[in-house]
Amino acid sequence: MKKLSVLFFIVIIIVNSLSIRDARAYSYGDPNEEKVAEVYKEMVTKLDETPPNFTSAKKHFDTVKEEIDMHMGPEPAKLILKNIEAEDKKATLENMEKLLVLNIARRLENIENNFKEYDTTKRLLAKGFATYEALSPKVETENPDNDKKIRTDFDQALEALGNPGLFGVGKKEANLEAFKENKEEILDSLQSEFKLKSLEVGHFSESATEQQSTGKKDWTDISNIRNWIPLILIVVVIIAVIIFVIRKRRK
Repeated sequence: MKKLSVLFFIVIIIVNSLSIRDARAYSYGDPNEEKVAEVYKEMVTKLDETPPNFTSAKKHFDTVKEEIDMHMGPEPAKLILKNIEAEDKKATLENMEKLLVLNIARRLENIENNFKEYDTTKRLLAKGFATYEALSPKVETENPDNDKKIRTDFDQALEALGNPGLFGVGKKEANLEAFKENKEEILDSLQSEFKLKSLEVGHFSESATEQQSTGKKDWTDISNIRNWIPLILIVVVIIAVIIFVIRKRRK
């Protein structure tokens, strides 16, 4: 009986250690690339050429125009295309930056509206943070303290999402009010930094599950070997316990 208790205790330790490992890896996860932010970075590179390569910048922008129109209406894309056509580098990049801020606002709004859906909210926050990562170099150059504050607010917003844990072990309750506070601080900082009159963008996506292009969620992607390791370990330990109990009964 003592040996059985010891084995049961080992199972609990393994499950708990897996949860701790998950907590230590408690990060934004794989944002799977925020497309609009990646396009912005490509446009910056092309427009920093001598002379600025507006033709290539437009080609990059065209790859996300449909997505921008769908979520924000046609006006932002029309304005940016007009800037590109006029070969106005300053206006093009400034309006792209404002577009990214509005995209962050859209992500954070959708998190608040679907706060109980942990997989969705964590993925949306990852995308929001990936978008800020594209803007961060400019913020850090002009106002390093503000860059640190925004990053801290994102970290605290992530903590506010909670954690369902592994089979309930290591579970941390979500805190909607804390998230709202961090959300407002992020958006206030960005609105001030990029001089936006309003963060209202129209045509927000109300989808409760902004799926990845593959349609897979991080923890249900069977092609990712990491998702099998906890289950394999638990199954191995359970089988060992069953074999031990059977052998003990036979004796």
